[in-house]
Amino acid sequence: MQKRFIAVLVLGVLMIGEASARGPWRASEANTRGWQFMTPEERIEHQTRIRGFTTLEECRSYQVSHHQLMEERARQRGMALPSGGQDICEHLKPAKPQP
Repeated sequence: MQKRFIAVLVLGVLMIGEASARGPWRASEANTRGWQFMTPEERIEHQTRIRGFTTLEECRSYQVSHHQLMEERARQRGMALPSGGQDICEHLKPAKPQP
């Protein structure tokens, strides 16, 4: 019984480590504009790309093109694309100096 508990505990720790290695941001319906118009494969690719950006410029460029594509898909289906939401590039903005 104790061996099983230890095995489950070790597995849990490994899973936590794997999750944190992939990054803190996870694409979801709540934070991804156009989620409902993306395939599961596109959602995975989107999340991977967002996590890989190192500059604000490359992130903004992708963000603009992604939003345009999702707006077009929404238009094709006669639907409105919700606006607002989380800024996926916010973490790449330079830190403001402290007074």
